[in-house]
Amino acid sequence: MDQLSFFPDAGQSKDLPADLVDYRPNFFNAEESRYFMDKLVADIPWQQKTVNMYGKKLLTPRLMLWMGEPGNSYSFSGEKHNPTPWTEDILTIKNRIEPIAAVTFNSVLLNYYRDGNDSMAWHSDNEPELGYHPLVASVTFGQVRSFDIRNKKDHSQKFSIKLENGSYLLMKGDLQENWEHRIAKSTKPMNARINLTFRVIKAV
Repeated sequence: MDQLSFFPDAGQSKDLPADLVDYRPNFFNAEESRYFMDKLVADIPWQQKTVNMYGKKLLTPRLMLWMGEPGNSYSFSGEKHNPTPWTEDILTIKNRIEPIAAVTFNSVLLNYYRDGNDSMAWHSDNEPELGYHPLVASVTFGQVRSFDIRNKKDHSQKFSIKLENGSYLLMKGDLQENWEHRIAKSTKPMNARINLTFRVIKAV
């Protein structure tokens, strides 16, 4: 089960490892962020999926959608996801981040966290379709939430990033192989948040 975050409540962890993450707050300004938040909440055909966890079928504690180029299916949590076609707003965001990430993304996972009860359990984005040392770019609109990261073998090695409204985060290096990440539940009142994680699906 998801645990409440044991990371600091305020501020970023010190000395974020540059070989694993590139975090840029205010990548989208306040007006842009408000526009995308409102549009994506209203326009995206959000779904609540059933996933296999702990030997049981459970509803995901958030809404989601897989989007991208035709044929770029993605399998995770025991289910295959076929992509919904790109929307104009998502392509606009994609075109903004690609020069910074230095990669052309062909798919994106959209997650809608409605309040502090919505979360994502510890995991790594290490599916075969993503290849070795994948680059995954994350864009956040809305509520600030803690993005917790810990080493798979040594949980004392950990850090946390407050993913702010309009922020950009690039996950890189061996982050997906040797580390795992999550968005923990919160006991504090939380507003809605949308997170987009852009990826490159490869033939396997």
